[in-house]
Amino acid sequence: MKIHLSDGWQRPWRMKSFSSIKKLLVMLHLLGVAALAQEPARFPLLTCAHAHNDYEHTRPLLDALDHGFCSVEADVWLVEGQLLVAHTSKAVRKDRTLQRLYLDPLRERVEKNGGRVYAGGPTVTLLIDFKSAATNTYRALLTALKPYEKMLTTFYPDRTATNAITVIISGNRPREWMAAEPVRRAGYDGHLDELESAASPQLMPLISDNWAKHFKWRGQEALPAEERSKLKALVAKAHAQGKRIRFWNIPDTPVAWTALLEAGVDLINTDKLDGFRAFYLAPR
Repeated sequence: MKIHLSDGWQRPWRMKSFSSIKKLLVMLHLLGVAALAQEPARFPLLTCAHAHNDYEHTRPLLDALDHGFCSVEADVWLVEGQLLVAHTSKAVRKDRTLQRLYLDPLRERVEKNGGRVYAGGPTVTLLIDFKSAATNTYRALLTALKPYEKMLTTFYPDRTATNAITVIISGNRPREWMAAEPVRRAGYDGHLDELESAASPQLMPLISDNWAKHFKWRGQEALPAEERSKLKALVAKAHAQGKRIRFWNIPDTPVAWTALLEAGVDLINTDKLDGFRAFYLAPR
């Protein structure tokens, strides 16, 4: 049998049997799958976008990923040994576990996309907000994270080995326990007052706080110069320590998003997946 190439060059190629053809087709298919898995993301990623209360969307995690978000938030309650995702204790359901809604689908994406959530993309932050008691919830989380360690960022005393998923603990955080661990699979979400501590970015990679607690501006008009200067100073202080910064309870509007982005805030809290994506990608 001869294969005729488009440029007229010919090379004799003998096929000994149908099984040889089948093996060739299988090999070409596998090569195609491997190439597809390594292909970079086809749409712009929103590295600054944080899906606040992500689990309240129709498709938790998946809706945010479809919009290119690189940070998602899940509130968890420890109930009968299970980490259940819900905003309040009355809203918990046994089928909405952290593993089912977040860890399993994230692992599936990582395995499909060559070691990243988005093929060729950055680490994705999974902010886990503890609503139940800090110590017991953290103990349960360590057990829950064990099967997923290969895809998780690891925090050492003097360095951070960034991986596909960076887990950060917010809410009721067991700081003393986490600080005593020589190696961790999760970072600690600090508050603004904790910028005064000597905590390393390996322990505290993120600073988050309530916007309304520190600023009077509610987004109706342009951010006043005094508050703009204060915001930029806080961002600069966090960045000087190698930490990212985020605010919750912000005005969830384009005016506020613009002000925070211009000040260098790393993660912009939003419940509006469509709105923020359209805003971020709009020509300026």
